[in-house]
Amino acid sequence: MIVPETASAPRSLAQQVSLPGLCPVEAALAQLSRAGPEERGAIFTRREVVDFILDLVGYTPDRPLHALPLLEPSFGDGDFLLAAVERLLAAWRNLAEPVPVTALANAIRAVELHQASFESTRAKLIRLLRDAGILRTDAASLIDAWLIHDDFLLADLPLPVQFVVGNPPYVRHEQIPNALVAEYRRRYSTIFDRADVYIPFIERSLHQLRDDGRLGFICADRWMKNRYGGPLRRLVSEQFHLQIYVDMYDTPAFHSDVIAYPAIFIIARQGPGATRIAHRPHICASSLTRLAGWLTDTSPPAPATPVRDIAEVADGSQPWILDKPERLALLRRLERDFPMLEEAGCKIGIGVATGADKAFIGPFQDLDVEDDRKLPLATTRDIMSGEVEWRGLGIVNPFADEGGLVALDRYPRLKRHLEDRKDQIAIRHIAKKAPANWYRTIDRIYPALARTPKLLIPDIKGEAQIVYEGGTLYPHHNLYYITSDHWHLRALQAVLLSGIAHLFIGAYSTRMRGGYLRFQAQYLRRIRLPHCSTVSRSKMHTLVSAAEAGDVEACNQAAFALYDLNADERAALGGNGADN
Repeated sequence: MIVPETASAPRSLAQQVSLPGLCPVEAALAQLSRAGPEERGAIFTRREVVDFILDLVGYTPDRPLHALPLLEPSFGDGDFLLAAVERLLAAWRNLAEPVPVTALANAIRAVELHQASFESTRAKLIRLLRDAGILRTDAASLIDAWLIHDDFLLADLPLPVQFVVGNPPYVRHEQIPNALVAEYRRRYSTIFDRADVYIPFIERSLHQLRDDGRLGFICADRWMKNRYGGPLRRLVSEQFHLQIYVDMYDTPAFHSDVIAYPAIFIIARQGPGATRIAHRPHICASSLTRLAGWLTDTSPPAPATPVRDIAEVADGSQPWILDKPERLALLRRLERDFPMLEEAGCKIGIGVATGADKAFIGPFQDLDVEDDRKLPLATTRDIMSGEVEWRGLGIVNPFADEGGLVALDRYPRLKRHLEDRKDQIAIRHIAKKAPANWYRTIDRIYPALARTPKLLIPDIKGEAQIVYEGGTLYPHHNLYYITSDHWHLRALQAVLLSGIAHLFIGAYSTRMRGGYLRFQAQYLRRIRLPHCSTVSRSKMHTLVSAAEAGDVEACNQAAFALYDLNADERAALGGNGADN
């Protein structure tokens, strides 16, 4: 019988969740232990990618792996675990001085909550060990020492480890039972806002590392840039080193398609240093093996290789910018030399959310309310061509110009319209929270905004779509808008259509499936813009003319001149400002 190197064995799932006061947690875990793949965030990784990550962290058969314990925090169908055990057995056979098979007992710790996956992978491991010539009793003892049936975020994990590898669950905050969310928040400081469950997975995994230990995950990259990833980025910045980053966008890294934009990252428990990066590798064994060699080489990367070093990626809770070094250098220069968009006299906002669009929105002419109680509405479909082509929708406005809601008795047609749809309107959270104001939209409506010239920007687009609207339409909630009392909006449109704007959005935005970027206010605010008082009349005229002509190349050239880009900086944007 193989005994783990601990004073007491890890508690079982039943022991862990039966603590006083944790009955709701026990029920939630029981539910997740029987959940389907989508509910538990199960995404399975291709073997070539698994081997690539094991190479990157240094889990290779030429090392004494029996003395370098590895943790797999959510082993699922065994993609990482089986490959790691194969390497462990190869390393064991390669030892100059043989050790007994019992010495492998503490080489692996692997956790899985899902009952069927746990049993299926256990059976695969038995076959693997038996095929390797290990006696059945020894194989069973090894597996009993290695595998833990539990929730990784709640289980006892007594051993510090040299390696953590895997593909943590892609479970969104909304899918986690409330009892578990509360318990996770109590235990993990990096859970912030509506963080996905892989955030505490990364936190706990990092804290399990020995000195100089390494974590290698393939995971959605949203946490590297978005708001909820801030505390985890700070943890990495203060206590660890982001050694390697590999952008896996648009690569077949998994056995199924995923919406998330994945990346591989290697984080070590060691002091700060440069981060070596690569982008979109070809997924085949030979290519990944060669790339792993370049990424782990301790000498400076050769220009002929597709890898580069970036200094000071992790900076407190700030978003990680992992672009090509020449683009990053341009980004930092612009950030140093120019103010942010709103500091330069622009205002960024988002259109109105109603919570019940079918009740508040309809064909403008058919909305049977008083004339001053409706406004023409702009939606994403109205600007798909790059110009405003209004489809005739309108929105009901329940707000008084001086503030607060209008008295419905003063507007009988509005009252009838709203009360006829009260079953749709009153069930909203905002209506239940304040029943007397049941007929308000989620966002207040300011009619003056409809009369204000503005730029309209859809949230998710592959390329910048910046549409000038002359001051007749009110924006819907899926549109951001920019107004300015200082900048000529057509000149600003040219800047935002140029590669300069795409440089900032691409650096700070999370990328969606299909290559789409999020043109959200938080990213638009990052764009740097000169004060208009510093821009010559000729440059301003060139910008305006380029935008009015709808000529993106002319917008690029005008923006190059506006920011005084040199030849190298222009080349960093692809020569003509396009993203490459």
